[in-house]
Amino acid sequence: MLGERLRKLRMSKGYSLSELSELAGVSKSYLSYLERNLQTNPSLLFLNKISATLETDIEYLLNGVSVREMELEQKHVLDDEWKRLVQRAIAEGMSKEDFIHFKEYMEFQKWQGLKKQALMDKEEKET
Repeated sequence: MLGERLRKLRMSKGYSLSELSELAGVSKSYLSYLERNLQTNPSLLFLNKISATLETDIEYLLNGVSVREMELEQKHVLDDEWKRLVQRAIAEGMSKEDFIHFKEYMEFQKWQGLKKQALMDKEEKET
């Protein structure tokens, strides 16, 4: 919970309640209420002040996972998806040459789309 993470972070930084409240510019009593889970819905401004002072992000305070960890986890998931897609394509008989041709075809399609869009934009300007 938020209160437990807040207390652990504060203590890992070596701050007392008084020191953290002073450094962050927040109420010591409110900070204490949060740590004891008597208050559970802090404002975004409060979370921003505390997270900056404790050198963490709001997401970690709320969810126990930092933005960086979420991004790494998402990247890992995407990598696994790509691996499965490539393995499936290979299992279905796609060769490296097939992949290269497919990639070139997709680039050509993208180029044609950009060319078509440029012509449409030009026609729009002329009218």
